Amino acid sequence: MSLKEKAKRQLEEMKDQIEILEAKFESSKAEAKAEYMEKMAELKAKKAELQAKYEELSHEAEDKWEEAKHLFASAGDSFKEGFSKLSKLFD
Repeated sequence: MSLKEKAKRQLEEMKDQIEILEAKFESSKAEAKAEYMEKMAELKAKKAELQAKYEELSHEAEDKWEEAKHLFASAGDSFKEGFSKLSKLFD
């Protein structure tokens, strides 16, 4: 095989590898988008749940708020975890 043929073959192999890598990138990008949408939907659902509880308790006495303290504390932890996972998708 001549040097010209080897060079041509090497360039074709490089082109093929680049196309494979670009396809993988596009695929992972779609997966990242899907994961983002899933996590964001979970966070929005939790927020809606908390908003409903907040509105339910907005005119209640302080002792009712004490009962909901755990719900709000665990939701805060869930949000921190969810935001952390979302931000890692873009690192």
